[in-house]
Amino acid sequence: MKQLTSRTRTSPVGPVIELAGDLDHHTAPEVRALLPDVVLAPGQLLVIDLGGLTFCDSSGITVLIAARNHALAARAGIALAAVPDRVSRIFRIVGLDHVFRTHATAQDAENTWTPPAD
Repeated sequence: MKQLTSRTRTSPVGPVIELAGDLDHHTAPEVRALLPDVVLAPGQLLVIDLGGLTFCDSSGITVLIAARNHALAARAGIALAAVPDRVSRIFRIVGLDHVFRTHATAQDAENTWTPPAD
């Protein structure tokens, strides 16, 4: 098991959460606990950068869905960046590839974000 680290930063379009290590039933509560402190304004984009992720189980997927719900409640968007191949495969199997927009990098997600028209 590789310990999870998280870092939150602000980009011009909204917050970016960078995760590295194992996102599993031991560490998912840490990420879930971060969400209330992630301030999102309507029209912003929450990017979750998974480039450093080494493992993700169903608890990790659940917390990513909780992050999506957090963004939607704020009338903001969400995108995942640098999703590892093994996680992308799981997303395709369970249909989450239709739920989350994914990008090669966080910068790509930030550069292509267009807020929805009101």
